[in-house]
Amino acid sequence: MLSRTSISRSCTKALQRHCVCRRTQIRNLAAAASGSFQYETGEEAGVKYASRDLPGPTTTLTVVAKAGTRYQAQPGFSDALEKFAFKSTTRRSAVRMIREVELLGGDLSAYHSRENLVIRAKFLREDLAYFTELLADVISKTKYAPHELNEQVVRVMKLGQKHLLANPSHMAINSAHGLAFHRGLGTPLYPTSSTTFSKYLDSEEIYNFALSAYSKSNIAVVANGTSQSELSKWVREFFEDAYTGGRKLESPPSKYYGGEERIAHDKGNVMVIAFPGSSSFTSGSSWKPEIGVLAALLGGQSSIKWTPGFSLLAKAASEHQHAHVSTQNHGYSDAGLLAVTVTGTASHVGKASHSVVEALKKIASGDVSGEDIKKATALAKFQALETGQDINAGLEATGSGLITGGKAYQIDEIGQAIDKVGEDKVKAAAKSLLDTKATVSTVGDLFALPYAEDIGLKI
Repeated sequence: MLSRTSISRSCTKALQRHCVCRRTQIRNLAAAASGSFQYETGEEAGVKYASRDLPGPTTTLTVVAKAGTRYQAQPGFSDALEKFAFKSTTRRSAVRMIREVELLGGDLSAYHSRENLVIRAKFLREDLAYFTELLADVISKTKYAPHELNEQVVRVMKLGQKHLLANPSHMAINSAHGLAFHRGLGTPLYPTSSTTFSKYLDSEEIYNFALSAYSKSNIAVVANGTSQSELSKWVREFFEDAYTGGRKLESPPSKYYGGEERIAHDKGNVMVIAFPGSSSFTSGSSWKPEIGVLAALLGGQSSIKWTPGFSLLAKAASEHQHAHVSTQNHGYSDAGLLAVTVTGTASHVGKASHSVVEALKKIASGDVSGEDIKKATALAKFQALETGQDINAGLEATGSGLITGGKAYQIDEIGQAIDKVGEDKVKAAAKSLLDTKATVSTVGDLFALPYAEDIGLKI
């Protein structure tokens, strides 16, 4: 069995320096109590990076690439590239990588969203050098071997298809994005069962996609739990050899369309009622904090146990015990989708869906108390700041912002902007949604579930 000492002899310079870094990092840990929730940003070796030196013994390090489904060259490429993370590289076999990381107590993962591909490592703070080198190795030296594609990657992708097919909520959200944006943001997050992605998947083509996805201008390195000086040093050393060529990954500016789709399903009933929302905070001027307040005011879920909550849809849902309602703004780099999701029995989903339109009309007409809007503002601020504190969401949002506009997810600025939202802005936002063509995706018992026009929506 490999010992930690034997790994130190055989690994790269990063792991060889482990003992030296350990002493330095332990001293840094004592000073980290003064850490801020604000990100410090910079650029080394042509790669943008950001760090937030939070106190604690562990670090989370991510490489964020602008290579989500919006930017994939062919169907299934983003999913396949995600599944190739931590496979064999020219420097390490997959087995060696696993054994090294296990002996260091690390945690590796990867996922993709509609705009980003995220490769993540969580580890003890003193092991920053090794894991920085490891992630650089993954993005620049993966072999993309044909046997790994055919025997492992494709098989896992097909299992994901089955999971998607069995989940009515995922199907409805995918459908709503497709109706709202068509291509780009409308591309399914995972290939659907009707997508013949196998004919597009080729190890050489995926490698070419990786050249673009992992090029220096298309990635950002973001860390929680380390100092800017430490991260800067290791990014400069280990990301020097990252890809610099490849075709630039582009997607046309998002355009909202709207529409209605109905999908029969016997595993549950879901209606997603959506409208144009707000882009993410890191997008800059196109971010609309009033959409966050409107989402909190519509709500559907209580933040306090044993009470229905103050939100309009939570009160409405309490009258339909077999319906569950939630509201979320899906924010992206240049667009957003404000989606209300209603799940439950077909009859109660139908009744609760009427409440969504009634609640919007109530807000647009000003028939909402100022106290409820203050509560919604406070909740929207809390949710936005909590997202910034959340390691996973904050890292991806910051990485995406650095790539597209050089802006990190800064908590203080978000809170100040939400505090400035007044009743008039919330009212105007609700009115604009009602004047816009809606997006309605219905999955389940289509005989019992209503059409969009049945609940008073424009399609």
